[in-house]
Amino acid sequence: MALRELRYFGDPVLKTVADPVTRFDKSLEALVQDLLDTVEPQGRAGLAAPQIGVGLRAFSYDVHGEHGYVLNPEIVELSEETQDIDEGCLSVPELWFPTPRAAYAVVRGVDLRNEPVTVMGSGVMAQCLQHETDHLDGVLYLDRLAAERKRQAMRHARQKDWFWKR
Repeated sequence: MALRELRYFGDPVLKTVADPVTRFDKSLEALVQDLLDTVEPQGRAGLAAPQIGVGLRAFSYDVHGEHGYVLNPEIVELSEETQDIDEGCLSVPELWFPTPRAAYAVVRGVDLRNEPVTVMGSGVMAQCLQHETDHLDGVLYLDRLAAERKRQAMRHARQKDWFWKR
């Protein structure tokens, strides 16, 4: 089992758009296994490759016993119904803020054999799919907060020991 070290808010890799996966080889298999291993500990729902310092479009998920990964994911459907869900992030630990998310989401991508994969869900799964796909676009959940809530989150983040200092 390979638990990879996490990158934290302030690290530029988290604000960079990830590159598409184009090589389906042993190194990609190792990355996917690391993503699956690193998301496995209790309390973790999803993990995107940039959160472990890899700028590729890949994420893993582990929500209510449903676990897996998606390479080159794209959100192809979001419900019009939205909800504010308390959201946190492994790269922004200890901070939780209500974040607007679609109540239902569908993501399409590929697996390690470059075969099509579709993952869909509502509630926490929908939140996870949106959150992890955002990571691949260089977007943190903090970026989705209303202005005053975002200012509050930024003040709290800057006071944390994990906050990446330049």
